[in-house]
Amino acid sequence: MHDIIIVGAGVAGLSAAIYGLRAGKSVLLFEEKTYGGQIINTPEIENYPGIKKVSGFEFATNLYEQAMELGAEIKYEKVLGITTVEGHKIIKTDSDIYEAKSVIIATGAKNRPLGVARETELIGAGVSYCATCDGMFFRGKDVAVVGGGNTALEDALFLASYCNKVYVIHRRDAFRGEDKLVESLKDKDNVSFCLDSQVTKLVGLDRVEGVEVSNKKTGDIKTIAVSGVFVAIGQMPDNKAFEELIATDEYGYIVASENCKTKEPGVFVAGDCRTKTVRQLTTAAADGAVAALAAGEYLQTM
Repeated sequence: MHDIIIVGAGVAGLSAAIYGLRAGKSVLLFEEKTYGGQIINTPEIENYPGIKKVSGFEFATNLYEQAMELGAEIKYEKVLGITTVEGHKIIKTDSDIYEAKSVIIATGAKNRPLGVARETELIGAGVSYCATCDGMFFRGKDVAVVGGGNTALEDALFLASYCNKVYVIHRRDAFRGEDKLVESLKDKDNVSFCLDSQVTKLVGLDRVEGVEVSNKKTGDIKTIAVSGVFVAIGQMPDNKAFEELIATDEYGYIVASENCKTKEPGVFVAGDCRTKTVRQLTTAAADGAVAALAAGEYLQTM
């Protein structure tokens, strides 16, 4: 019987573990893949207060080691569901069944796919969702980045240093990302913008050889020859395993306010998987702290 079980070992989950452990609670984390979440693939972090610059891998590793040194336990198992039995939480994974007094869900969100034919088939053969992971494979080649937020713009800047040409394809007439990033891209001779446009087809048999792009305003369709397509069009939560226990909104995010409490007593949520306006590294860490402290208060009432 653990005091707190945390589902997810990203920034929110690890932050929750640190605060829970410092409050004297026993903490078990479940992680399906690897600790750190998506930030582990970010080459440089420059917007975390108090840290001028750090790689995502170093940041996540420091957070992980801090939690482990405090006494956290982690199991790499996929959580399949959570139920409440006589006030306690029963957590079923793909390997076993566990029991806890409280649960913090911190599963984050995963990359949203383009939704075009053969996208899944061509993953690893020109389709990627992580520029920092796969960008080096396209050194000297032409690539496309799809998206208009900070992630897409950062990916384009990263790729511009290695690739011959980078096409940034965005469905709107203006980017949602920071102006500073847009201006930096405009200064790059090998970056070209394709606005008001969306990818409607992947070209190539065994691997990507190009993308078909449709202009949403004019209806014009053109094919751009590229060897790689980096998709950065947002994220979506992975909360289906918890939908029978707690409420989610129309997009699948767990319903909770800034206090990180769900309607189910003893179940809390932290990070990108909950309903919120801002999803940043700082807000994930903040959620972790809030959720752990809320869990601690709940445990005092048991």
